[in-house]
Amino acid sequence: MRKFASSIPGYKKSEVNSFVQSVTTEYESMLDNLKTRDQEIENLKKELTHYKELESTLNRAILIAEESSQNIKKSAFEEAKVIMENARKNASRIVNNSLIKANKIEKEAEDLKRHVERYKVKYKSLLEDELEAVERLDIDE
Repeated sequence: MRKFASSIPGYKKSEVNSFVQSVTTEYESMLDNLKTRDQEIENLKKELTHYKELESTLNRAILIAEESSQNIKKSAFEEAKVIMENARKNASRIVNNSLIKANKIEKEAEDLKRHVERYKVKYKSLLEDELEAVERLDIDE
């Protein structure tokens, strides 16, 4: 604490005024520092609030992205199942059609064999008839 010199009517007015001036200046400086710090604190609180909101928004975006990813996976899996089922049906249809065609070709081949056998029998019979006719010609002469 500061001590003042005393004079007859009391303390020296100039020293007291000088001290009051220095205390006032220091007090105003401290008030300015407090106001500046209060303003900085307020700005930091606003930034913190902004970053918390940003964090919340990013968390929601991540959740939405994860949900979308799960939905896309589920949809792709279901689509793959449908494609596989269609492929199985198409494969089954193709195999059935092939079997039907194979049976038809087999039947046609059997029919051709029968026609060839009948043709051979008819041709053989015709040749035998002609041969008999040729032999009869030799006998009559």
